Amino acid sequence: MPSRLSLNQPGTRNPERTQERILQAAFKEFAAKGFAGARVDAIAQGAAINKRMLYHYFGDKEALFREVLRRKIEQRQAWGVATPDDPRESLPYWFDLACKDKDWIRLLEWEALQFGEGRLIDEERRLEAARQAVQRILRRQARGRLSADLDSRNMLLAMLALTWFPVAFPQLTRLITGVTASDPRFIRSHHKFLRHMATAFSNGDGSKASNNVSGKRQKMERAREKTASSPQPSPPEEEREKISPTRLTVNGRSKNVCS
Repeated sequence: MPSRLSLNQPGTRNPERTQERILQAAFKEFAAKGFAGARVDAIAQGAAINKRMLYHYFGDKEALFREVLRRKIEQRQAWGVATPDDPRESLPYWFDLACKDKDWIRLLEWEALQFGEGRLIDEERRLEAARQAVQRILRRQARGRLSADLDSRNMLLAMLALTWFPVAFPQLTRLITGVTASDPRFIRSHHKFLRHMATAFSNGDGSKASNNVSGKRQKMERAREKTASSPQPSPPEEEREKISPTRLTVNGRSKNVCS
C-alpha cells in the first residue's frame, strides 16, 4: 500500500493530475492575493507538492499566472458562446456566471489595483479574448437581437457592469439593498431588474417586449392624431346650457367668462 508521503510526491505517478492541482491552487492564491501578493510556497502547499515540482512544470510564477489565465479565458469563452441571444435572458445568465465564478472577479480586481491602466501580463491573449467578446455582441446586433444604435464596445461594458458589480462590490450591494449579493431574495430581485433593463439594449424587431411597447405607443399616437383631426360634435342643448358663458359687466363693457 503506498504511503501517505508517496501520495504527496507528485510527478512520479500522474503528471496531469499534479499539474491540475497546481493550477487550481494557483488560481485560488492569485484570486485571494493578486499576482504580486501570491506566494509560490502557498501554491505548492495548496497543491500538496514541493516548489521544485512547481518550477519543473511551469518555470516561474509569471508563467504559472499565464497558464491560469489561459485556462480561465478558454472556460469563459465557452460560456460566452453559450450566451442566449435575447438580452432578457443573457443578462441574468451573466449574473449567474458571476455569482458562481467569484474568484475570477476577485482576480480581476487585484489586477486592476496592481496594474491600473498599464500593460497586463499576457496582454495579447487578453486583447484577443476581448475582441471576440465584442464580435459576439456585433453578431447579436446583426441578427436583430440587440440595438444597432449602440456602440458594441460600450454595450459590452454596460452589460458587464450590470451583471458583475453586485459580486465585485458585495459591501455596497449590502449597504444599498439591505441584503447580501448571495441572498436568494437579492438574486431573484436582480434577475427581475436585469430583464427590465434589457429593453435598453434590445432592438424593437428582435425583442418581443420592446416590440409590444412600441406597438402600444404607435396605437396611442394614432388615436391621438385621429382625435385631433376629426371635427368635434356639438354638445346637446342641455349641455350647452351648462357651459354657456356667464356675462359680466366690467367698466361698462360686457365680457364672457367660463362658468
